[in-house]
Amino acid sequence: MVESRPHLLGMTTPELEELAVSMGQPKFRGRQIAARLYKQNASSVSDMPELPASFRERLESEAVLHRIHIAAAAKSADGTTKFLLELEDGMAIEAVILPYEERVSVCVSTQVGCAAGCIFCATAIGGLARNLMAGEIVDEVLTLQRESPRRITHVVYMGMGEPLLNYDEVLKSIRILNEEVGIAMRHITVSTVGITPRIEKLAAEKLQITLAISLHAPNDALRRQIMPIAERYPVQELIRACRSYADSTHRRITFEYLLIRGLNDSVSLAHELAELLRGCLCNVNLIPYNAIEGLALNRSSRARVQAFRSVLEEAGITVTQRVERGHAVSAACGQLRRRHRE
Repeated sequence: MVESRPHLLGMTTPELEELAVSMGQPKFRGRQIAARLYKQNASSVSDMPELPASFRERLESEAVLHRIHIAAAAKSADGTTKFLLELEDGMAIEAVILPYEERVSVCVSTQVGCAAGCIFCATAIGGLARNLMAGEIVDEVLTLQRESPRRITHVVYMGMGEPLLNYDEVLKSIRILNEEVGIAMRHITVSTVGITPRIEKLAAEKLQITLAISLHAPNDALRRQIMPIAERYPVQELIRACRSYADSTHRRITFEYLLIRGLNDSVSLAHELAELLRGCLCNVNLIPYNAIEGLALNRSSRARVQAFRSVLEEAGITVTQRVERGHAVSAACGQLRRRHRE
């Protein structure tokens, strides 16, 4: 982004303390700013009345506090609400509120667009424009919190973009959500198409987050057909990195498997997947394909889904099946932005 002034949203408490001191203020002023940003969800510097007027004026001229604008929203009968969010530079991203009886989850984006090229994803059609800054990612959560009557408890990095290709900003946003906003690490999930070197790097952080891998195929030939980026990250290397991640963090990995009729939903592929994951600390989440206009793909029948699931369960693999939410409001990644642009 062109703006060179420091962005308050996205700075940690120690960074805000340093900023306050650099402006001739005591360190505790930085803590006051952090509390207003992350606990009270302040929209502007004027919403920080405990700061001296002269300090507020200087912050307004020498720093930036820009909040995301909601450009459009669509709510389904089950309470799922999809938001089109406009950034400071006019670009748009998507985020979703998913209310459940026992929790409220939000799905956030990490990039404007995506370069992974997955054939089933509307986001991939537009390509990648830029990475999001940590503050923009955090702002997605804070903006949606304003729209939610209940406290957001879970955050899923599964919106637009590939989180591990924006590694530093994503990692910083996770720490801010945990340490500043108060979201438990175990309630944060990062979903990746399988950027093997970054998975190895993330393992060294030993965060107690959940790692989700968009697998969608048990072999290289089929996976490359579905996810072109998989050309650079062979399945066997990816699974080795995942096993190492689980050993290092003691956290169960979720393998996401999107079932597409006639492409990756056969019983033989289920057996191949079961063998690939044998002995891994993991579970498999089966996802019904969410049809996208203009893409010639179809969802698997219930019978084929059940047959696929049975093979995995008989092999001793824990299987979940995603409850469909927001189908009526274009909740699949990239659909709302695409329709809005059209």
